[in-house]
This record gives sequence, C-alpha cells and structure tokens, in this order.
Amino acid sequence: MTIEKHSLLHKPFQRVLIANRGEIALRVIRACRDLRLQACAVYSTADINSQHVGLADAALCIGAGPSAESYLKIETLIDAAKKLGADAVHPGYGFLSENAEFAQACFDAGLVWIGPSPESIRAMGNKTIAKKLVTAAGVPCSPGKDDPLGSLDELKGLAKEIGYPLILKAAAGGGGRGMKVVREDSELAAAFEACQREALSYFANPDVFCERFVENPRHVELQIIADSKGNTVHLFDRDCTVQRRHQKLFEEAPSSYISDEVRQEMGRVAVKAAEQVGYVGAGTVEFLLESPTQFYFMEMNTRVQVEHPVTEEITGVDLVATQLKVAMGGSLPFRQEDIRIRGWACEARINAEDPYEGFRPCPGSISNVRFPSGGGVRVDSHIYPGYAIPEFYDSMIAKLITVGSNREDALRKMDRALGEFEIEGPQTTLPFHQSLVNNSVFLSGNYTTRFLEEHGEELLNSPQKNAATETSSASQDTAAESLAAAAALVETAPQKSSNRTTQPSQTTRGEPAEGAWGRAHRLESSGVR
Repeated sequence: MTIEKHSLLHKPFQRVLIANRGEIALRVIRACRDLRLQACAVYSTADINSQHVGLADAALCIGAGPSAESYLKIETLIDAAKKLGADAVHPGYGFLSENAEFAQACFDAGLVWIGPSPESIRAMGNKTIAKKLVTAAGVPCSPGKDDPLGSLDELKGLAKEIGYPLILKAAAGGGGRGMKVVREDSELAAAFEACQREALSYFANPDVFCERFVENPRHVELQIIADSKGNTVHLFDRDCTVQRRHQKLFEEAPSSYISDEVRQEMGRVAVKAAEQVGYVGAGTVEFLLESPTQFYFMEMNTRVQVEHPVTEEITGVDLVATQLKVAMGGSLPFRQEDIRIRGWACEARINAEDPYEGFRPCPGSISNVRFPSGGGVRVDSHIYPGYAIPEFYDSMIAKLITVGSNREDALRKMDRALGEFEIEGPQTTLPFHQSLVNNSVFLSGNYTTRFLEEHGEELLNSPQKNAATETSSASQDTAAESLAAAAALVETAPQKSSNRTTQPSQTTRGEPAEGAWGRAHRLESSGVR
C-alpha cells in the first residue's frame, strides 16, 4: 500500500499568505524576504499589535481573538488570500497546518499550498492508516493492532497476545490526548470506554487502536524534506525527550542517545516512511526508543516543527526557504551525501507559564525584554517591550537556540544565554530551563520521557527558584516605589536575577510606539494594505 505523489500545484509565486501568527509568522516573513517574495499576514483583533502585522507587506484582520473565530476559519483564510492578492499559502505550525481540508481548499482556489498533499496529510493524520503504510515500507512499529478496535473482547484477546503494559490511542489523536495506559485486565474496560469517549470529544472520531506500551522511552525524531521530483532526504535527528504531559520543553540535535550507525538507519527508514505516503515538503518522523538500538515509529508531523531551528543550525539548511523553493517547483539543492552534522544545537521553549505553579499560563503585558546575544546564540521571538500576551493562544513567547562544537559547549552557551535573557512582566519558564541545564542527570544524558516526573521536585526547588522569587518581590517593590516617586521623576530600576524573570506589575500597558514595525501602515480591522 503506497500513496502516489499528488499532482501538487507547484509553480512560481510572488505573494505568500501566512496563515499563522507569532514567531513562526515572523520566521516565514523573513524567509520570503530573503527570496524576494512578498509576505501577507492575517491577524485577529487580539494580535493587532503583533510584530508580524507590521513587518508583512500586507495584512488583513480575519476575526476576533479566539482561534475558532479567526485562525481556524478556512473560508475566511481563503478569502483573505484572494483579497490580499496572494498566490500561495504557508500554514506554519499549529492551527490548520495539518488540516487536509485546508490544504484541499487552497488547491481548489488555485493557491499553491506550501506543504504536503491533502492525501499525505490524511494518511499520516490517522495513526492506524499511518502504521499500516509505514509497516509495509519496513518501518519498525511497536507490536499491536493497526486496525481500529471493534470491541472490548477484541481488546482482551490482543492484551493476551502482546502482554502488559499496553496503550490505547485515538486513531485521529495527537498532543497526548485520547491515550490510556493499561497495566492489567481489570483496567481494560474503563480505559477502552474512556479512550473512545475522549477520541470522539477531541477528534470527532471514536476509533481507538492498541499497541504495546514502551516503558521509559527516549523520544527522537528525524527531519525529512522532499521535492516533487522524487528526491527525499533526511537532515538527521532531534532529541525531544524532555517533556511535560507529552508537550516538548527542550530539544537538541543530534541526540546523544544513539550511535552514528543507528542514526543512519533511523534516517533511512524515515525517508522510506515519507516516500510511502508520496510526501512533498518538510516533515518529521517521530520515534520512541526502547533502547539505544531499538526504535519504533510513533507518528509523522506533516509540517515544519517548532524545533526546526536546531536542525538548521547543525546542517546549515534553511528549512523554511527550502519549503518555499520546493513549492515553487524547484528541486532540492542538495543530495543526502551533502548533508553533514556540524556541531550541536539546543532549543529551550520559553513559555509565559509559572513552572512553580504547575506551569500555569501567565498572559499579560511585558514591560521590558532583553534578548541574549553573542556567539552561538539565536532567539526566535515575536515579543517586545509593551507587548501584551493574548490569552487565546499557546503560551510560547520565544525560542532560545544555542550552538556549540559539541553538547557540552552548546549547553554551556545555553546556560550563559539564559542568564542574560531578561523578561519583565509575566512569569516565564526561564528559571526552569536554567535549572534543567545545570541538572546532573540531564547533563549525563541518562534520562527518559519521565525525566520531569522523576526529577521535577529537584528542578523546581533549585537555586533558580529562590532567585526568581527574590526578583519578583524586588520588581513589585520597585513598581510601588516608582509610582510613589513619579511626581519627582525618580525612577527606581528593579533588581535583576540570573534568570531575569519578574512577576507582573500593577501598571497598565500603553500602546507600542507608532511606527516601531511599520505601525503607521497598520490596517484597521476591516481594511487591507
């Protein structure tokens, strides 16, 4: 069973609609500029002051703040592309980036879709179909049943066959939802019912499948990219093992867990998996590793990943620019043998969350920000002093990437950069990451996806917590002093800590200075420029 390459509408284009927001919208805008392409932005009313709105060549408001009223409205996005004169669409990540209906709507409207075909998206979006396809290509999968389970009796029989522990998964699932681990017969019925219920609720599809549960795995993914001329290559691996509730927190490339021989084999099967579904564009094949030599296919993400910068840094390949070139009908400008690993790269996802309060989201106004710099440091972010973090979207506000000659060097630079990173306003995960890169278990490389469960208390009771707490108190005291002394024009600066994170002050955010990012040309809610 193989999916042939769809007759993708690949042709030269000049004007790209970016159906996204935040840092990925900025990333695509900059790649467009590098290729002398025009970039068109869309934005919700909550994002009217976002950087991507002012940096784009044109922008259009598409609705209210909630995603369902703006960034998830397919017809509105297609209409925006037409109004803005775009002839291509880049979906970024999240939102509709892996939505086959959106991809098909772009094709139907005569727009170039900068991504894989709707058929490839559908195939890899359904885990039972994906497992069948990749198994046929010789890609190793965890023992289990590829077809949806028909009944509890069928599940009981399968449990006897593959043994415990096993895991039930929603066929159309993702993001850790619709999953249940079962360790004994008495848990089967309740888990099966709950998993089906969640699958229907979250994904409008009650189908559930079962496979053997891999205890304490590593999570390693392979970046692939393919053109429409039959060329597919991998750009090596990324280790995404540090997670919380199946959400990645810290990534690095390459993985310290596997040998070069295993790395090459994983790359080979990742390419086979992509070819099996006629894949075109950038994508990621994700694996769970039971040991340094035993890996199992987990899923394929049919889009550019949040963590793509670490791959760019170790290979020298601009993934977003390559996406654009492939979508214009071009061939990959390199072969597999041209790709080499050069050094080591790490990425810390900086979220507006309080790690000491269960990673509680902390939307609010940023009063000041200072990005780290220096050799081997890259920051991808959309925030600025005065920026108000909306409550409607993902809490990631920055990605801090460091590059070194090896893992130790990259992590030292990460520690230094985290110490320089200053965000005043909402609490962030900066102190968590500084604890992480100084943790002896993490530094040893001997950890699993249960790392945060096993070492969370140690991480969250580190010296960085005390420093963050002291900084918060100092910031709040300083805010009160500044208000009291305002008439005398006395300004007292808040103390800074090694993690540079402060709690929200009570002052109200003013509007950003007009013109900072072309704001003078900003659209009104119903206008176009």
